Amino acid sequence: MIELRHLKTLSAIREHGSLVAAASDLCLTPSAVSHQLRELDQWFGVEVVNRKTRPVSFSNVGLRLLKLADEILPQVQIAQSDITRIVHGQTGRIIFSSECHSCFDWLMPLLNQYRSQYPDVDLDFASGFEANPHELLQTGEFDLLITADPIALKGIEYFPIFEYESRLVLSNTHPLVRAKEITVQELAEETLITYPVDKHRLDIMSCLFIPANIMPKKIRTTDLTQMLIQLVASGRGIAALPDWVVSEYEQKGWVSSRRLECVSPQGLRRSLYAGYRIEEKQKNYFEGFLKQLERFSKMRMDYYS
Repeated sequence: MIELRHLKTLSAIREHGSLVAAASDLCLTPSAVSHQLRELDQWFGVEVVNRKTRPVSFSNVGLRLLKLADEILPQVQIAQSDITRIVHGQTGRIIFSSECHSCFDWLMPLLNQYRSQYPDVDLDFASGFEANPHELLQTGEFDLLITADPIALKGIEYFPIFEYESRLVLSNTHPLVRAKEITVQELAEETLITYPVDKHRLDIMSCLFIPANIMPKKIRTTDLTQMLIQLVASGRGIAALPDWVVSEYEQKGWVSSRRLECVSPQGLRRSLYAGYRIEEKQKNYFEGFLKQLERFSKMRMDYYS
């Protein structure tokens, strides 16, 4: 029966041209190498290596075995390397989900940096925006959840990423841009343009309209942030978006924003969290992502402090 040790021995003999040199390379004795060759000779009934030539030469059977070695040994080496990375937590898969449509603005550059450090980790996103993401995180449907509403569940931890302000977004010509004060009653007379998620998961709904027991006159939804901005800019309604999203379009002159002081003098402020199963931290590549997220959080805190 052909074994990997035979293929390695034949490959070493071809490389070094002698049994003695091959034995030294393989950390074997010359007699051990000779014993392996005798095993092959007996199994095939012909001489595999002609030891009388200098350097040694191979019979047709020996050449065929060398071809087999060239095909199999590299694959074995790759598999061993992959297994080592798996055992040491260098390869795997992280599936993300997010309750925040606009978080990709800061998350994607972070993921690109992570890929350069962990190229063997597959990064993927759960499709759609789930109705019960925290429970799905707990059951392992995905591995990391970006949320502003941490829920205490067994086996789940939440890492605070950063605090943000949800700002009122208006067209540049909207009367509320220059209003001294803005009341929730005035906002309720507007069409609210937002993402197609449950109203309790929208900052302006959960922190402003619902506590006041008032609903907007009309709600219009869109999946895309740029489309939402275009609708607001053209006077089709108002919106509320995180400050990091609003600032980009405000700098371009497309829209204007106001602090929602009708929520508090500091505006509508929320914190964004990364939720994950505690057991995932045991994986080197997952812990590596959390550390990168921690560095990002500190850099952002230092920038805005």
